[in-house]
Amino acid sequence: MGTGNGAGEAAVLVLEDGRSFHGRAYGAVGETFGEAVFNTGMTGYQETLTDPSYHRQVVVMTAPHVGNTGVNDEDPESGRIWVSGYVVRDPARVSSNWRARRSLDEELACQGVVGISGVDTRALTRHLRERGAMRVGIFSGEAVGDEAALLERVRQAPPMKGADLSAEVATAEPYVVPAVGEKRFTVAAIDLGIKGMTPHRMAERGIEVHVLPATATLEQVYAVEPDGVFVSNGPGDPATADLTVVAGVLERGTPLFGICFGHQLFGRALGFGTYKLKYGHRGVNQPVQDRTTGKVEVTAHNHGFAVDAPLDGPVETPFGRAKVTHVCLNDGVVEGLRLLDRPAFSVQYHPEAAAGPHDAAYLFDRFTSLMETAPMGTAPMETAPMEAERA
Repeated sequence: MGTGNGAGEAAVLVLEDGRSFHGRAYGAVGETFGEAVFNTGMTGYQETLTDPSYHRQVVVMTAPHVGNTGVNDEDPESGRIWVSGYVVRDPARVSSNWRARRSLDEELACQGVVGISGVDTRALTRHLRERGAMRVGIFSGEAVGDEAALLERVRQAPPMKGADLSAEVATAEPYVVPAVGEKRFTVAAIDLGIKGMTPHRMAERGIEVHVLPATATLEQVYAVEPDGVFVSNGPGDPATADLTVVAGVLERGTPLFGICFGHQLFGRALGFGTYKLKYGHRGVNQPVQDRTTGKVEVTAHNHGFAVDAPLDGPVETPFGRAKVTHVCLNDGVVEGLRLLDRPAFSVQYHPEAAAGPHDAAYLFDRFTSLMETAPMGTAPMETAPMEAERA
């Protein structure tokens, strides 16, 4: 929590393993706690800050210059900044973009987000790669004090493992994003931390999207008479989430598409476990291979957990055969799953490209194809045209 714009005041970042970094306040002055993670994107900081799946994370930007294009009113992915704290090396002194309305520093201060600048983010990133993501605190202004005492406070902060956070970021009330042009399908989207661009990508394809709270029941999902069900991204540990809705959709055979957190819930519903990655994947430049086509996509990620599924498949699950469809080329992490006997699939990344490349936009076409070929939820996945034209 912080107040005011504290540019120039002393600040310190304290990691739970005892290492500290000194710098200057950036954004609000005060103190904040969270999980220290690094983001490798060189652009798209505004979309990153407003992505609900970054809730309770302190984001370290590996790109040295941040804030060059300021902040506009068109690019936020939600109604507020969700990161717990922000760490940059060289913040822009002047923002320069025709859409900019204010500086990033001003926006952080206005929303009470405590940050730190002037930090050697390269050294900090190397430390997190070697030691793993960990709890961290940022302290500036009067909050700066004895580092031993600050370290103890960091170690008292809750860890990300075991955190149940989806309901904290999801919509409280259902809302509808209308189809662009002629309506073709109705989709029930479970909001676990959805980004604004995601239902827009579906609306562009003639889908009327009913965005439902994370606490929506199976009855509430089917009350909108969906042709398909979408399970969104979101923060926290997937092991804490209830699987009733996902399992119920799979049981009924309604086409299902999950991304990020939704992918992890899909994997759990199939009987696979999840585990915490050492430092996770975050940024807009992660290479993933689509094993159904052999093509490599450059993709946008934010996940600290992954599905523990065998790369060699298919394997039997309670809902039929499943196989891994996408794999990260950096470390072999499972990045996609699909059922062969029911119309359901998922990916670990963010295909809506906000921010990020558009390589994965075809996945929304793939979802549309499932709803075309399995309108009553009876067609097996293998009969659906999986190679939809890439947008």
